[in-house]
Amino acid sequence: MMNWHKLLSTKRFGQNHNDPVIASRSPFHKDQDRIVFSSAFRRLQDKTQVHTLAESDYVRTRLTHSLEVASVGRSLGANAGQVVIDRHLKGSEYSPADFGHIVSAACMAHDIGNPPFGHFGEEIIRHWFQKGTAAAERKKGLSASETCDFEMFEGNAQGFRTLTKLQNWRNAGGLRLTYATLGTFMKYPRTSVVKNLISGDSGSKKFGVMQSERDTFREIAAELGLSQRGDNDYWCRHPLAYLVEAADDICYSIVDIEDGYKLGRLNYAETEDIMLRILGAPPKRYSEVTENSERISYLRAKCIGRLIGEVSDIFKDCESEILAGKFEGDLLHRSRRAGLFIEIGELCQREIYHHRERVQAELSGAEILTTLLDAFYAANLDWENFQNSGEMMNPRSTVLMTLFPAGNAPTRSRYDWLLEITDFVAGMTDSFALRQFREIKGII
Repeated sequence: MMNWHKLLSTKRFGQNHNDPVIASRSPFHKDQDRIVFSSAFRRLQDKTQVHTLAESDYVRTRLTHSLEVASVGRSLGANAGQVVIDRHLKGSEYSPADFGHIVSAACMAHDIGNPPFGHFGEEIIRHWFQKGTAAAERKKGLSASETCDFEMFEGNAQGFRTLTKLQNWRNAGGLRLTYATLGTFMKYPRTSVVKNLISGDSGSKKFGVMQSERDTFREIAAELGLSQRGDNDYWCRHPLAYLVEAADDICYSIVDIEDGYKLGRLNYAETEDIMLRILGAPPKRYSEVTENSERISYLRAKCIGRLIGEVSDIFKDCESEILAGKFEGDLLHRSRRAGLFIEIGELCQREIYHHRERVQAELSGAEILTTLLDAFYAANLDWENFQNSGEMMNPRSTVLMTLFPAGNAPTRSRYDWLLEITDFVAGMTDSFALRQFREIKGII
C-alpha cells in the first residue's frame, strides 16, 4: 500500500534536502514556475497539437493545450487533495492547493517531450529506427533494451529526460523538480523492455523511462514509495498521475470537437448534440446565447466543468483501490458517459484526424523529419568512423556536427549520440524543423 506522506515528497531531484511547505508559495508552486519559464515549455507554442498552425490562428497549439490541461488538473488536484487530507493527512502542513499545484505542474509538462508535427512525429521517428535507411546498421553496438528505446520512441519518456536532464543541463537534476511532481508526471512508469504487463493497467500502455534515465526513476520511485509491479523496472503509477491523464482526456475530447467545429470539419448540429449528451440537459442560460460559435464555446466550458466534478467523485470512490495498486483502467472511462467518449474518438478519427489538410501536413512532416534524421545520423556515423579508424570526415558532416553540444567529444557511445539526435529533433518546433530541412536541402 502506497503512503501519502511519501507520495508528497518535497525533496528535489538533484538535491539532498526537502523543501519546506510554505503556504504562500509551496515547493509544488515553484515546480509550476520552473516549467513555465523553461525553453522546452515555450517551444510548445510552435508544435502541432492536432491541427497545423497554417490552417487557422484559432486552433490550439501544444502550448495552449498544455495550459488548458493544467487548469483542469489544478481543479482535479485540489478536489482530490481535500479528500486525501480528510482521510489521511489531518493536521499536516499540506493544503488542497498543494495537490492542485502538483497536478497542474505535471499537466503543464505532460507534452514537453513531444517532437514536431504531433504524435505523427513520434510515429516517424519510430519507423525511421525500425525500417529507415541503414536501420540494421544503427543497431550495431546497442543492447536489446537500448534498441527498444529508439524503435518504440515515446514522447513521454523524452519528456522525463527533458525535465531531469536536458533543461538546465549544466546543473545535475535538470529543472530540479520535486519528487512528487516528477512521480505525478510519469503516466507510464516502466521501461521499454518490460514483458509481463498487467492487464487493465493504464500505466503500461506505453513506456515512460529510457535506459538512460532508468536509475533516475528508480531513485524517484524509491523516494515516493511507488509499489513495484513484479518487474524491476515496472511500477504502479503515482495516484495523482491518474488525474493528469483525466485532465488530458477531458481537454482533448471536448476541445477537439470545438476545434473541429470552428474549422468546419464538424457541423453545428452534431457538435451541439454530443455536448448536450455529455451534460444530460441544456444549461439554464443556454437559450440566452444566440450565436452558434459562442454556443459551442459555452457548452465546451460547461462540459469540462461537469467532467471535473464527475472525475473528482470517481477518484474519491477509488482512492483506496489506487493506493493499493489495484485500480484498472482510467478515471474518465469509469464515468457514466464512458460510451460517449468512445463515440467522440471515432468521430474525431473519421472527420478530423484524417482530413485532407491534416494528411497533407503529415506528408510534409514525414519528409522533413526523415531528411533531418538521415542527415544527422550520417554525420554522427562519419564522426564515429573518424574516431575509431581515422577515416576522413565528409565536410558536410563536419559542419552538421557543430549543431551537437558534445559533437567533438571522443568518448560518446553510439547509444549516447543516437540520444543526442532524438534530443535535438524532438526538441525542435515545427517551424525550426522546416527551416533546418530547407538549409540541409540547400533551399534558399
